[in-house]
Amino acid sequence: MENKITKLFKIKYPIIQGGMIWVSGYKLASAVSNAGGLGLIGAGSMYPEVLREHIQKCKKATDKPFGVNVPMLYPDIEKIMDIIVEEGVKIVFTSAGNPKTWTSFLKEKGITVVHVVSSVKFALKAELASVDAVVCEGFEAGGHNGREETTTFTLIPMVKEQVKIPVIAAGGIGSGRGMLAAMILGADAVQIGSRFAATEESSAHINFKNTIIDVKDGDTQVTLKELAPVRLVKNKFFNEVQELYKQNPSIEDIRDLLGRARAKKGMFEGDLDNGELEIGQIAGLIHEIKPAKEVLNSIIKEFNEVKSIVCSI
Repeated sequence: MENKITKLFKIKYPIIQGGMIWVSGYKLASAVSNAGGLGLIGAGSMYPEVLREHIQKCKKATDKPFGVNVPMLYPDIEKIMDIIVEEGVKIVFTSAGNPKTWTSFLKEKGITVVHVVSSVKFALKAELASVDAVVCEGFEAGGHNGREETTTFTLIPMVKEQVKIPVIAAGGIGSGRGMLAAMILGADAVQIGSRFAATEESSAHINFKNTIIDVKDGDTQVTLKELAPVRLVKNKFFNEVQELYKQNPSIEDIRDLLGRARAKKGMFEGDLDNGELEIGQIAGLIHEIKPAKEVLNSIIKEFNEVKSIVCSI
């Protein structure tokens, strides 16, 4: 399955695991990399020295390429970038910020840089910033989301039409069929988050993993757009947010309700009532907690089976 992305990252399959907060530690990243994809450590939920520990453990757990996902809106960004360079990480995915801010710094250190976007406009800005590829994330995705509400399968061909760098599809993809559909529309690879959140190696709490496999269509919704749009499972906390909106709240009112560490409370500590439970719409098709290798292999198997059928028509 050699293509632009497998060559860029030196991986076997064009599958990237999402660098999700509180979910994507070194165990998940190394498992995906060992299986032939590209594993990402999610730096967004890690203090700098915790990130350093995960990078070091990942280097011991795999001899394959892996990367770090860095949301640029988080604090300690300078320390995080310095640690990435010091530890010899070769691939960085940036998000939630201006790609110009860190791309030159990273590329000068020989690091491959990919930026996550949710629109054609930001894909073009990322290309101008000289990133090596873009992740185009549709509105179906879990966690932090775009404000444009553009779906993955409309976003991918629109971005592909405008940029020359490789395009990675994300949002609502968790199967071989979804992977093939994204690549037919122009994607060079797929980034998969939610399906890998419900794996044995995921650092998510078992309560959250069980919630993922119980989610049905309509059980998630994007909210908190005034702060940063995020797709959440409709739990007690989500309902409290919706009740607050009925009162025409100020941004400070919303911040007060959100408080601190809601995502940690829900996804890492397993508080299903009072925590943020971030997951994509594809959760409605996730029915089992499996090893990451088994997930990746089943995606590739289905991709090849469906591709052979399509090619025979």
